[in-house]
Amino acid sequence: MCGIVAYVGSRQAYPIILKGLKRLEYRGYDSAGIAIIDSQLKVYKRKGRVAELEESLTGLSLSAHIGIGHTRWATHGEPSDRNAHPHVSQSGKLAMIHNGIIENYALIKQELLNKGYRFQSDTDTEVLLNFIDDIREQNRCSLEEAVRIALKRIVGAYVIVLLDVENPDTLIAARKGSPLVIGIGKQEHFLASDASPILEYTKEVVYVNDYQVAIVKPDELILKNLGNERQTPFITKLDMDLAAIEKGGYEHFMLKEIFEQPTTVFDCLRGRLDAHQGLITLSGIEQHLPILTQAKRIIIVACGTSWHAGLVGEYLIEELCRMPVEVEYASEFRYRNPIVGANDVILAISQSGETADTLVAIERAKQNGAFIYGIVNVVGSSIARVSHTGTYTHAGPEIGVASTKAFTAQLTVLTLFALRLAAAKGTISRERFLALCNELATIPDKIAHILNDAATVEAVAKRYTDARDFLYLGRGNNFPIALEGALKLKEISYIHAEGYPAGEMKHGPIALVDDTLPVVFIATKDAVHEKVVSNMQEIRARKGKVIAIITEGDEFTAQLCEAHISIPETDALLTPLLSVIPLQLMAYYIGVAKGLDVDKPRNLAKSVTVE
Repeated sequence: MCGIVAYVGSRQAYPIILKGLKRLEYRGYDSAGIAIIDSQLKVYKRKGRVAELEESLTGLSLSAHIGIGHTRWATHGEPSDRNAHPHVSQSGKLAMIHNGIIENYALIKQELLNKGYRFQSDTDTEVLLNFIDDIREQNRCSLEEAVRIALKRIVGAYVIVLLDVENPDTLIAARKGSPLVIGIGKQEHFLASDASPILEYTKEVVYVNDYQVAIVKPDELILKNLGNERQTPFITKLDMDLAAIEKGGYEHFMLKEIFEQPTTVFDCLRGRLDAHQGLITLSGIEQHLPILTQAKRIIIVACGTSWHAGLVGEYLIEELCRMPVEVEYASEFRYRNPIVGANDVILAISQSGETADTLVAIERAKQNGAFIYGIVNVVGSSIARVSHTGTYTHAGPEIGVASTKAFTAQLTVLTLFALRLAAAKGTISRERFLALCNELATIPDKIAHILNDAATVEAVAKRYTDARDFLYLGRGNNFPIALEGALKLKEISYIHAEGYPAGEMKHGPIALVDDTLPVVFIATKDAVHEKVVSNMQEIRARKGKVIAIITEGDEFTAQLCEAHISIPETDALLTPLLSVIPLQLMAYYIGVAKGLDVDKPRNLAKSVTVE
């Protein structure tokens, strides 16, 4: 949530910062702003998208060589010009951008009000900024020292970057709980929430750790902890191409990422699955087999789409490994004082690896002695570093705010995890293991087959664009896909949608059914297919509009539907990897038909770095 970018060096800062904000806009787009020092501090900000900020600055001379920029997802204070970042201190000497939430800002604000400070915004950011400035003034210390002192009082999460008119060649930055990466160039440095604004200029980066303060000049990068001890920056080389963060000819990032799924699933399997030899190799498992095979239970913690992936993972692990699995909302897990101990394994699932709720949950579980296994997409992310071990999904950058390819990559990793662990525990026959390995290897081609018929999904979507509500129903491991389909539609089209287990339909949701309600069934051929068909008949009897995801060749089920979309046959355990694809496409095409910005749904942000 919130995108930050900054530059110091010999180039003009404004074009670099503006382009960086456009690439980070998926992290928040309520307002945007830029501050530069060009003989004096200049700040430009406004409510709305980055493009609106750019338009307002057309014709201005912006030739500074140092600057900071921010695109906001509002927490404290409504989206407005005055609440937009960067904020300026009351003294006029400092400007600051911030990603995160300062939980004890009200107490600090009252202290400052008692000293005569007045505030121009409703944000916690302006409070922190003036707190830092006040400490510097009262202690007659450097800005770097004032930041360290201030952050020892702060409760919450943050990445901050400050400009100082008294030191116009230096950026001061710090982080706790929100991501910050520093790109290293020749006599220049780039700071950002993630690597996307940096790729164009350098592949060498430093990931800043929690409780570190960075002093950044064109020719120098110093890292210190809050105790003023100097620390050695660890330089990492980015394994990412610029093309991965461009649209590549697609109208939207969401569509591009949906169509990338044959490749992303293949990349996730590559080097891990040898279907011919019947081998699965996951280094995160191989190094810790005794802990994983002897675990008392597995607890999956995640949020949103990743939570839905975790529900599918529960079916996979319990079926194949015969181990008890619990799936928890990370946002609830830490607050209900869960019983977690040394014999528990926590599977933490997060696309960004920075999801604040998930990060806090696993830190708490780790303190209680649990073993943490991270499943994340972003290399070097906070969850990846906090975990004892784990597996990267290799989905590549996902720019569309509503997750698509990251979800199927998570399902792929969970399938590999369950199969490898089952083989190690001896809870699966060799014959069944080989059959699933061979079928898993065919999934990328089967996803491509579905995408080749995207026009059919588009035609179905257009028929229901004006619906006010949707109901999604599935059984077994397709129940989580019903939840995911409903979530995608809500996120992208703003149509109210609910996902339910099909067997629960008669216990309340059937009251919603009338001749205006589209009901989407996931009705693929599996052990509960006949039960789902019975549920479809019950909806038809009440004149509901039945839409179904069915297995190719299932003519009987097709005849029960007002509309249907076919997917290739596969093993029932792997069906979620296919059944979710048409639901992603349907949400996309309905959103487009309604004229909405499907890449940046209202009120959302990609990386949820606040609790």
